[in-house]
Amino acid sequence: MNDIHNDNKNARHKARRLLIRRHAQRRHFHFYSRVSNWTFLQNVSASPISWRAEHWILGGVCVLLTALVGIVIPTFANATRHEPSPVPYTTLALDLPQLPGDEADPAIGAYAANSEPDWQVVTVRAGQSLSDIFREQGLAPTDLQRVLDSQDDAVALRRIRPGQEFAFAHAPDGSLSAMRFERGDATRVVLHFGAGGVSEAAVERAVERRTHVAHGTVTRSLFYAGERAGLSDGMVLKLANAFGYDIDFAQDLREGDSFSVIYDDVYRDGERLRDGDIIAATFVNQGKRYTAIRYTNADGETTYYTEDGRPLRKSFLRTPVEFTRISSTFSTGRMHPVLGYMRAHKGVDYAAPTGTPIRAAGDGKITYRGWMSGYGNFVIVQHNAHISTAYGHMSRFASERLGEHVKQGQVIGYVGMTGLATGPHLHYEFRIDGGHRDPLTVTLPPPEPLPASQLAQFRQQASPQLARLKMVDAMQLARAND
Repeated sequence: MNDIHNDNKNARHKARRLLIRRHAQRRHFHFYSRVSNWTFLQNVSASPISWRAEHWILGGVCVLLTALVGIVIPTFANATRHEPSPVPYTTLALDLPQLPGDEADPAIGAYAANSEPDWQVVTVRAGQSLSDIFREQGLAPTDLQRVLDSQDDAVALRRIRPGQEFAFAHAPDGSLSAMRFERGDATRVVLHFGAGGVSEAAVERAVERRTHVAHGTVTRSLFYAGERAGLSDGMVLKLANAFGYDIDFAQDLREGDSFSVIYDDVYRDGERLRDGDIIAATFVNQGKRYTAIRYTNADGETTYYTEDGRPLRKSFLRTPVEFTRISSTFSTGRMHPVLGYMRAHKGVDYAAPTGTPIRAAGDGKITYRGWMSGYGNFVIVQHNAHISTAYGHMSRFASERLGEHVKQGQVIGYVGMTGLATGPHLHYEFRIDGGHRDPLTVTLPPPEPLPASQLAQFRQQASPQLARLKMVDAMQLARAND
């Protein structure tokens, strides 16, 4: 009975809902007809995706909700935040103790006296003099004169070199208050300028030499081989100069030539200062091995020697001038370019620009210096009882005087074309017992070895260096055979 009653009740509710729906549809017929085809799920296979009105409405609602959340939540968070209460501070005024009025604190005075000046460091450029540096610093010539007058030996200031450093400190009024420079590798000099004059303080600096060993094989060039072995260009030049009497590095160098070298660097206060010297070296050129050992003899002369104590430096230079070409060779009969007739040419003419330095071919004494008919400015150097050399057509002489002794390589004059000459060149003669020899083919006498009194000391000094070089050569040979 109850089930029948419930069914009748549900039927009435359903009929009532249908009646309300039909009433709403009739009342809002236009709206329902317009939105009856709205859908958010589109049949993709039937038509491409496109934005419809319902999409725009849904998107706008999402944007609005996002904006509301972004504005309301931070505002609510700030509203609920509590600022910490400030911490109270108390300020007290403290009285400092008074300094004695009649005396100063000696510690403060000592600190002020020993404080380091505000140095302005200047590095010497090529061609600069100390006068140029002072002028760039805005200092007067009188300041430079005060500096020079303060030095008993001012060579370190008169002969400055590129890369050298000078430091200056200025007073508040711009005047020079202090100057700093190096007097040699081991001494730093500081000059202080005051009303009472110039005071000097010399500081000794720790200088040491650190020894290195290098080995290289020539592939492209000697400089490239030296760079790969860790040598500077300056050290490579020293290596070439040591063997320059036996090897012509412009023409004789071959790929596969090798060298081993013991050298040192100069360090000051733990920092590298400059290249040192080559202590010992070997060079293999076209299969021939040459050795150079640095040694200072009893006369204080430092040069390189072979293993048996004979100087690498030859007794005579084959060519005493850097020439561009040989303009005339030695001949018993040559048509003279000026006189116009056959005449013996008893020397070799080296064409070179006017002013090129002419060097003494060997150690000796100047026995003639003056004008010689046909030769112009002429110099004769007597080397020993049998050998002399002569140099003609000089544009001018060097500073050496008649009777002075000269060393091999010392400049004795400059190329010119004085006398009977058609162009600037050096006329060079080599004479033995007064007879002329061809300078290009004459057999030059070998240099004299060290005397017996020095030979034992030389061998004692050279022995460990030679052993070290042989060990380096053996290591390189072993590596090559691996």
